[in-house]
Amino acid sequence: MPEPLFQYGRMQTGCGGTGISVQHVQPIFCADTSDQNRVQRLVKYRVLRSRCYTAILARGMQLVCAQALFCSIRFERDFKETRIMSQDAHEGKHWLWLLIAGFVLVAAGQFFVHVEGWLKAVLLGVGGLVIVFASSEMMIKAVDGYAKRKKMNSFVAGTMAGLSSNIPEMVMLAFVLMATPRVGFIVTVLTLHVGAAAFGLYCGLLPRDVEGNASLPKPLVGLSTDLYAAAAGVFFSLGVIMLLMKAFDVRGGGGASLNTTDLYVFGTILLMIQVVATSRLIKRFSTEHQPESVEDIPVESDQDVAPMAVGSIAAFGLVGLLVSVVGGHAVGEFADILVHRLEEAGYSQMFGAVILSLFSAAGAFIMIGTAHFQKKYSIAMANASGAITQVPFLVLPVAMIMLAVFTQTGIIPALDGADGVIPIDIHTTSAILLGFPSMLVLWKAVQDDGKVNWVETSTMVAIFLLVIYLLVAHG
Repeated sequence: MPEPLFQYGRMQTGCGGTGISVQHVQPIFCADTSDQNRVQRLVKYRVLRSRCYTAILARGMQLVCAQALFCSIRFERDFKETRIMSQDAHEGKHWLWLLIAGFVLVAAGQFFVHVEGWLKAVLLGVGGLVIVFASSEMMIKAVDGYAKRKKMNSFVAGTMAGLSSNIPEMVMLAFVLMATPRVGFIVTVLTLHVGAAAFGLYCGLLPRDVEGNASLPKPLVGLSTDLYAAAAGVFFSLGVIMLLMKAFDVRGGGGASLNTTDLYVFGTILLMIQVVATSRLIKRFSTEHQPESVEDIPVESDQDVAPMAVGSIAAFGLVGLLVSVVGGHAVGEFADILVHRLEEAGYSQMFGAVILSLFSAAGAFIMIGTAHFQKKYSIAMANASGAITQVPFLVLPVAMIMLAVFTQTGIIPALDGADGVIPIDIHTTSAILLGFPSMLVLWKAVQDDGKVNWVETSTMVAIFLLVIYLLVAHG
């Protein structure tokens, strides 16, 4: 009988790239070499089978985790798209419901109330303003979509939207000027004082640092302050000229007035300032800027929002312009009824003009409040500042040019059979001249350090409210 072969066999097996190895030491009792090879093959087979099961299980776990991650990402994307679509649908319905409500009120006042009383005035006034608000929203959507396509930041986009919102208001102003030219001119100027008071009040709501200072956006400090100073100079110069014309009776006849030539010249020069300011705003501040301090109001950007189609932009702009004609006509009739009713009740025309200016500035107030509650401070500040700077350099010059055109075309009668348009009296002169201190205080409060503290805020509010009181009580 042959002596059994006893030896220690050391075998290591591995699967390429799997990192799995089997290493064992065991005594092998075999009669010959063939039995030893058979045992080795059996061990290799079992090790390879175990590795295959392990690899299949690991691969399955990878597929399950990948599928779960993919489903999670897709659900988050779908949820975000659904939320954005629901928000867009809600915003899309907002202007539509305003438009429907405004048309219903105007139709009720125009076709169902035949007495020229307060009921008809309220229906026409509220309905017309609601239509103007809806048309302003449509114009804002159009300009905001254009600004996003051009990748402008939110302050510049808000300023451009504020400019576009003036188009329906100027259509409304045209009907007011045709109904009551003198009151319409005063209302235009008083809108500046109302907007300045709103700016001062809104500064009290801005976030402040530990020292009580509210930092303002760089575009406002860099460019709007120049417009404040320019507006102060314009109102002071124009007011002094009107006083001198009244005191020295320059044109004779005892009835000093601004004629069509004066209005054309004033309007053209003031519009040039607005054109230059808007072009500089887009060129200098249309891209993002870094805050100068941690308290600086951020300029938001909408990077994830898909741009609006060009056709939608054109449709919103065109329809908004068309419906503003209906709203403006209704507000013009409301202004005519209001002025006559207040005169019959013993109130001055200045009192009615202040009420009309509050109505005309209501759209800007709504935009400021909505942007503030959404924490879009740059858009809110753009509208608050635009409510001031756009009056002397956009709304007022357009009103002057429209008055000159209406006089030359015979829509409104000329004064004293000549070419006079705006009479120079206590109401028109005081409304112009008192714009100087308001703009001067506003320029000083913002320009010195780009911040507004509590003393400057209270001073602005006090000056603006004092000017409005003086105009109403003694203007």
